[in-house]
Amino acid sequence: MHRFFHTALFSAALLVPVAIPTSMMAQTYHDEKHHDDHQWNAHEDKAYRIWVKENHRKYGDFAKLKAEDQAQYWAWRHEHSDAVLKIDIH
Repeated sequence: MHRFFHTALFSAALLVPVAIPTSMMAQTYHDEKHHDDHQWNAHEDKAYRIWVKENHRKYGDFAKLKAEDQAQYWAWRHEHSDAVLKIDIH
């Protein structure tokens, strides 16, 4: 029984990375217009939610936006730093 418990625990530990949704994993986006890369994290998600609200859009997965809409977001984002947006995520 003890051996079975350790095997089950070890198996579960191996499955945890598979169970994490891709939306929770860090992703990098390239901004062609500004020739830079952006790491998608909690700060970026917060800024994106502000952009969605300001532009009267329905929130959806950023990765699924059209390239033109993503470009509009990055242009807006370059004018709105975390400090300007008062984003403070711990």
